[in-house]
Amino acid sequence: MSGPVTFTSAGGGGGAPSSLQRAYLELREPPADGSTAQPGGPIGQIHFQFNPKELSLSKNAKWKRDAQRNAKKSGPPEFTGSDPAKLTLEMFFDATDKMDDKVVKNVEKLFNCCVPTDASRAAKKGSPPWVIFHWGPMTSFPSYVASVTAKYTLFTPSGTPVRAVCTVNLEEISGEQGGQNPTSGSRTARRAHIVTAGDTLQSLSYRTYGNANLWRVIAEANEITDPMRIPVGTRLLVPAADELPDGDNGQ
Repeated sequence: MSGPVTFTSAGGGGGAPSSLQRAYLELREPPADGSTAQPGGPIGQIHFQFNPKELSLSKNAKWKRDAQRNAKKSGPPEFTGSDPAKLTLEMFFDATDKMDDKVVKNVEKLFNCCVPTDASRAAKKGSPPWVIFHWGPMTSFPSYVASVTAKYTLFTPSGTPVRAVCTVNLEEISGEQGGQNPTSGSRTARRAHIVTAGDTLQSLSYRTYGNANLWRVIAEANEITDPMRIPVGTRLLVPAADELPDGDNGQ
């Protein structure tokens, strides 16, 4: 079951030039331990020369049906999980003003998002950078670059590309962990959540427990002292409902 969404830029609006905000990709160092915890420090940015005309966002849910022998109808579906969210965008680069190698360098930056960073290789945990898309108030989920396709459309007489359209596919880095072995005797496994734009402890508490007033449980589990200042990309551990204090049943 697929849920694609396309966001189209209004383009050519009547706002003042000073209100224009350029989209960019923020590159972050992958976690030092090779996990899917919150990303490391910033290592660069790739700016859009021209803001995208549209963005395509998709999310898939997985369901399965068991065959029903001699039945007139199929069996009831069973939800088996969710695929990561995916964001597809285009980046247009043009260097016809100076006819230099600026386009080639920008394309190389995108391709480098598909290879391990120098720091991760040095730590023997090679991993490409984590990427977050920014455009004004819009901030995407932490992701990795699944693929980059560059199409050069104009060249100098010497063969240097001076115009290119790049299709970039970003895939969400899931923050949820599987359950623990039920025979291990440990407490119920805590779910991990990566903070995205618009998230608050209250909204996360409501989605998890059905009660926004239980946000302090999440704050205490993560030793958060200022619930109003949680950076995007932060990895939060969310206690299971059966870890709630006595009397807090989510109602």
